[in-house]
Amino acid sequence: MMEDTTFWNQIELAVRLLKNAHRILFISGAGLSADSGLPTYRGVSGLYNDNTTHEGFSIETALSGSMFKKNPAVTWKYISQIEETCRGKSYNRAHEVLAQMETCFEHTCILTQNVDGFHHRAGSSNIIDIHGNLHSIGCTACSYQTRVDDYSRLDIPPACPCCSSVMRPDIVLFDETLSDHKIMLLSRELEAGFDLVFSIGTTSIFPYIAQPVIMAYYHNIPIIEINPTATRVSKFCHLKIAATAAKTLNAIWLAFNRT
Repeated sequence: MMEDTTFWNQIELAVRLLKNAHRILFISGAGLSADSGLPTYRGVSGLYNDNTTHEGFSIETALSGSMFKKNPAVTWKYISQIEETCRGKSYNRAHEVLAQMETCFEHTCILTQNVDGFHHRAGSSNIIDIHGNLHSIGCTACSYQTRVDDYSRLDIPPACPCCSSVMRPDIVLFDETLSDHKIMLLSRELEAGFDLVFSIGTTSIFPYIAQPVIMAYYHNIPIIEINPTATRVSKFCHLKIAATAAKTLNAIWLAFNRT
């Protein structure tokens, strides 16, 4: 009972912060897609928890840009396993709420680490998918690009239908740099400023994910964290709601629209 009371008190506080907000940044991680049935633990289907892959590499090596250049079949094998965990799944209530919020505030932006594409499918438009999208695939040699919703229909590794070169998804592999274009978009958003920041379902282990939260903290901008566990940015957040994303965002949005 005490936990329920605490939760609803936190929802009320979140609603008050939303009522005063005009420009909102939502930072999302794997926890936001957890209610869609995707894993939130390190790696996919336990891959990252193993010391080595079947080939004797660390998963970071197998899923690296260097490995892709040397042996794309190895990298594609594990990319395909990641895609398999997303196959047949779809966005959940958390994604829907963020899409609905986009139409109700002056400006919202989603900075997501997720490569599942669920924010797009739920209807959000101002998205910086900093790590890319599994379903956007392009040729490494020519300009051919396509969308693939189901990797089971692909040869692994897939060959470009135009020039027969190997193709790859538009995702950031280990030891690769982030997209200059997306870094520029994020910089522009941060320069324009926000008056409320949400950190949802992410442990914020990457500096470019933690930085907007820390910047907001030092500028006295309210920060709401939604995550069942403590994270690297919890100490900077004005409101910490230790619950799942779908449950919490749905509760916030229902309460917001009642008041």
